[in-house]
Amino acid sequence: MKKSGNIIIVDDNRGVLTAVQMLLKPYFEKIITLDSPITLTSVLRKETPAIVLLDMNFTSGINNGNEGLYWLHEIKRLHPSLPVVLFTAYGDIDLAVRGIKEGATDFVVKPWDNRKLVETLLNAAQSSDNKKGKQNTALMTSSMYWGKSAAMQQLRSLVEKVSTTDANILITGENGTGKEMLAREIHSLSSRCHKEMIAVDMGAITESLFESELFGHIKGSFTDAYTDRPGKFEAADHSTLFLDEIGNLPYHLQAKLLTVLQRRSIVRVGSNQSIPVDIRLICATNRNLNEMVQDNKFREDLLYRINTIHLEIPPLRERPEDILPLAERFIARFCKQYDKPLSALSDVAGTKLKAHPWYGNIRELEHAIEKAVIICDTRELTPELFQLPKRTDPSRAENNIGTEAATLEEMERKMIQKALNACNGNLSAVAAQLGITRQTLYNKMKKFGL
Repeated sequence: MKKSGNIIIVDDNRGVLTAVQMLLKPYFEKIITLDSPITLTSVLRKETPAIVLLDMNFTSGINNGNEGLYWLHEIKRLHPSLPVVLFTAYGDIDLAVRGIKEGATDFVVKPWDNRKLVETLLNAAQSSDNKKGKQNTALMTSSMYWGKSAAMQQLRSLVEKVSTTDANILITGENGTGKEMLAREIHSLSSRCHKEMIAVDMGAITESLFESELFGHIKGSFTDAYTDRPGKFEAADHSTLFLDEIGNLPYHLQAKLLTVLQRRSIVRVGSNQSIPVDIRLICATNRNLNEMVQDNKFREDLLYRINTIHLEIPPLRERPEDILPLAERFIARFCKQYDKPLSALSDVAGTKLKAHPWYGNIRELEHAIEKAVIICDTRELTPELFQLPKRTDPSRAENNIGTEAATLEEMERKMIQKALNACNGNLSAVAAQLGITRQTLYNKMKKFGL
């Protein structure tokens, strides 16, 4: 009988751990038992389990199950696809059902039936294997498209050389060019690909939570810090850490990031203990960091640290030969996603797509294809299905809003662009000027490809 990978069992009753370990020995390759969940996250960073069996209560005298739900969320935060089976008393079935709604795969009631326990765990592990197979298939169909242009082929050659190293990489390019996808491609080609890449959107992290999110915190270090929590650096240990929108990091926080990159160790908020981290760093931005250095908005020493290798993704309008092949890939994907017969792109529609400047790059093309596939009623995508906005080059846009905006969305985009120019890209200042939250601003920038 083929064994089903590794399993982690978390229960504060040593008798339960021993009994379950003996029961499962014939079915799993490695059985890791923990009598406390405190070390669970560190074990998850070192091991690659097929499943976790998690008790719902650990603290003596407390039986509300909140601890189990907390650790369920922590497991899912680190490994979203890892199946978790809850171990619960008969009186806590309602709580276990809540746990399933919040991400658990199944639950087993104590005292357990041996056959039922084994069957539940094996089914969950098997389901995980099937999901991984589907995910791998999806990754193959949505992997990096290198295209036919000379610029992309040169980029591909450089990527293949640097991916096998641990050199820090800075990816630059306009919004929508696929910077995160390139980062994932580099990670998949590296020796660290056995662990999930950890991605952090630096533009979405508030300044007050910067250290906690990246470096973690200990219990009691601030309000609502009810337990120890590792940060993104620890989660990326022995893997790749991708810091997107690095140019949006405020100047006074850049020194803290630089210190960690130099020492290769972090200190959690509220702690004095240094924790070593082994990461491969990839950063990305659509901003000109060299100009920001000249304007004293980005630290020069931090730029040198993250910029061992610089990869620039050319905008889509500079490689028109890639427009139609990309469109065909998106057509195939969305026809399958929306359960529609595979459609072909008419010659006239193809000419229209090639003539469009695509200032939103691949993301804009993807959205245009998706809309066309959704509303198409025939086996051919015709030009009228593509309602492409008439946009001017953002780099040449005038500072005033103008009177030619045809839609409210276009006016909104121009207002945001004007505020960005006036505030030199300071998102907090832009949000304050426009009277919206920073997160709302960031969402609108992504929507408009700014």
